[in-house]
Amino acid sequence: MNRGTRNIAASVRQKLKNQANKGKRPFAELLQYYAMERFLYRLTQSKHAGLFILKGALMLRVWQSPQFRPTMDIDMLGKTSNEIDSICAQVADIIAIDIDDGLVFDPATIRGERIKEDADYEGVRVRFIGTLENARVNMQIDIGFGDIIYPEPIEAELPTLLDSPAPRLLCYSRESAIAEKFEAMIKLGALNSRMKDFYDIWLLSRQFEFDGAELAEAIRLTLENRETEIPEVITSFTDEFIKAKDKQWAAFHKRIGQEHVPADFAEVVAGVEAFLQPVAMALSAGEPFFRKWSISNSWV
Repeated sequence: MNRGTRNIAASVRQKLKNQANKGKRPFAELLQYYAMERFLYRLTQSKHAGLFILKGALMLRVWQSPQFRPTMDIDMLGKTSNEIDSICAQVADIIAIDIDDGLVFDPATIRGERIKEDADYEGVRVRFIGTLENARVNMQIDIGFGDIIYPEPIEAELPTLLDSPAPRLLCYSRESAIAEKFEAMIKLGALNSRMKDFYDIWLLSRQFEFDGAELAEAIRLTLENRETEIPEVITSFTDEFIKAKDKQWAAFHKRIGQEHVPADFAEVVAGVEAFLQPVAMALSAGEPFFRKWSISNSWV
């Protein structure tokens, strides 16, 4: 690291500390976000920019949600080879791009592995290490393959913490993000421990309006692609499930530290059910769904 890079890194680190103190957030949280943000900017400057579509918790930032949950990793859909060596080589290309933002990513630390979180869908996880001055950042990128996005991905900007150039990259639609989380709820049933999915759907349904036909089509395509059927009873909406997962929700609620989010898991599930159950019923019956989800949190 040369003197110029060291000076930039020290300046950036101090700015992040100041912002953390002002917002009463952990410095490590802002450092992690800054590192992910700058990796994504490097992606947009690389020849691989069109091969990866952003999804996951960072999309709450892209959609400029007033609230979001902290995340430690980057989730993406890959439109490229799913071979581990190929993905690692692409990541190495991306982090080799020289950007004056104080961050240094070490290509020697790149490690890839196969991830298989359910029986049908595989992905690739890539880990590597970045540094800002003498602060270390553990980077993790989870890349999935084979999913369908509806409506089509569009380019959007990820907001930046400081005054750095913003990454402008291909991004998931809200409809498909919800569809994939709903599919996971159905498939996992009583084994579902993904409290973040309930949070995300609850949050999105309170901050955005939705066209029922588009949401229904996104859910239909995702279920069809993943060979999942809508059951007569959705386990995630039952009293038994709510009772069984109450402690998990309490731990998640404490971790995110957001007072506007209900501490009562039953209240969150009721909101998610009101949003998704009418769509699921229409799909199960093979009927069109032309209603609109309003900012008053109801279908009209």
